[in-house]
Amino acid sequence: MSRSFFRKDATAQGVAKQRLIESLAKPDKRIINDPYADRFVWGESLIKLMGHEFSVWVTRQFAPGFHEHLICRTRYIDDVVEESAANGAEQYVILGAGYDLRAHRLHLPTDIKTFEVDQAEVQQRKRSKLPSSLANSKNVTYVSMDFNQQSLSQQLLDAGFDQSKSTVFTLEGVSQYITREALSSTLQELTTLIQDADSTFVMSYVDKRLDEDPKSCFGKGYPNAVKRAESVRRLSAKFGEPWISLYSAQELQQLLLDNGFVLTDNKTIAELNSEYFTPVGRTVPEDQIFKLEHFVVAKSPEV
Repeated sequence: MSRSFFRKDATAQGVAKQRLIESLAKPDKRIINDPYADRFVWGESLIKLMGHEFSVWVTRQFAPGFHEHLICRTRYIDDVVEESAANGAEQYVILGAGYDLRAHRLHLPTDIKTFEVDQAEVQQRKRSKLPSSLANSKNVTYVSMDFNQQSLSQQLLDAGFDQSKSTVFTLEGVSQYITREALSSTLQELTTLIQDADSTFVMSYVDKRLDEDPKSCFGKGYPNAVKRAESVRRLSAKFGEPWISLYSAQELQQLLLDNGFVLTDNKTIAELNSEYFTPVGRTVPEDQIFKLEHFVVAKSPEV
């Protein structure tokens, strides 16, 4: 693999910041709750002082719907992980874990084993910020990984991964930062790992139409769609994480199929708006729909 999954801190902080903002909403209005997010966000005291509504408004000045998009992605993957665990998954592997805290904040069976895969320095930084007492902490194994020199499958096996057990894998907010070859290589290693065990693979990807027809990646009437798309990409590159791999739905489906996975779901906030936001009175208006990123579920063929 040519580069690490989660090398920088800025993007990780940015996503954690949106989780913190959402967690400040009233319990009957919020989409997700992350009680640990504040530990990974610079200026968390000011954000807490500003509160949920004002913080969302500030984010909206940068890109309308950006906050809702990231929270929708988080909630969708949360749901798939919890559903997989409820249906018998005995292992959970977080690829490029960064500041992901699903192992501790989700309602998972106490016997599910979680493997967090990332670089040693990222894991050290993360663990130094976590409280000493965490839910399911005894079931979490940190798998330090140099993606340039080590085999993912071998590192997981050495850490105790059981190839006979049903597993759910997640790769969130990563595919746009790595090469197509790196993603394909990762999928190949997962295929080697799972053998005959039922497995679920969840990931996100950026729509290739962002290069070809940016307006199609936003809701009708979205203000300055082309300019907003350019701003998001430019900001990511400024922090040292340029987007290098975008996919069409057909390309992503074929890539998964070529590496042993069958695509079963492909969603954006446009499809999930009525499921997540409408029930709590926060339906995202069409002109604020930010749908340049897709959330995908794939299954091993045996399922």
